[in-house]
Amino acid sequence: MPYTAPSLGGGERERVKARPIFAGVVAVVAGLAGTPALAGDPDFLAFSAGGFDIDDDRTTAQFRVEYRSDFRRFYVAPMLGLMVNADGGVYGYGGLYLDLYFGRRWVVTPNLAVGGYSRGSSKELGNTVEFRSAIEFAYRFDNRARLGIAVDHISNASLGSDNPGTESVVLTLSVPMSILF
Repeated sequence: MPYTAPSLGGGERERVKARPIFAGVVAVVAGLAGTPALAGDPDFLAFSAGGFDIDDDRTTAQFRVEYRSDFRRFYVAPMLGLMVNADGGVYGYGGLYLDLYFGRRWVVTPNLAVGGYSRGSSKELGNTVEFRSAIEFAYRFDNRARLGIAVDHISNASLGSDNPGTESVVLTLSVPMSILF
C-alpha cells in the first residue's frame, strides 16, 4: 500500500512507494540457493519484451536487450542493458547479476543496476539517474539458452524531489553469445 508523506516544501504531498518485497525476495532466494553460477557458464545476450509501469495508469510495452558477461568474481558478473518503451522512454544501465541454480534446469537471477533514464512521452520518474532491482526465474535448455520471466523495479532512490518508481514484467530469452556469433 502506498504511503503518503508530506513533501519538503510548499505543503505539497508526494507519493512514496515502499518496495521492500524485491529486497526480501532476493535475500530469501540467495539464502536458499543450493548452487551459485556453474563453472564455464557462457556470456549471454538477453532479449526481453513485456509491460512497463504495470502497477500504474501509464502501462506501455517495453523492449530490452542485455549483455550478461561470463567474467565472474565471487559468482557475481557484470551486465549492460538498454530498455526502450512504446512511449519513447529509454533507460541505459549497467550493473551486477548472480545466477543461482536449482537443479540442472532452473535458474534464478537477481540483479542490481544503475543507469540513465530519458522520459520521452513516458512516465516521469523524477530524475535522470535511476536504480533498478530485478529478479528473473528461467528454464535452462540443453544448449544453455534460457527462457524466463523477470520482474523489476526502477526508482531514483529519492535523489529527485519526486520518486514515483515503476515496475515491469517481461518475458526474457537469454542466448549464449557462442550461438549467435
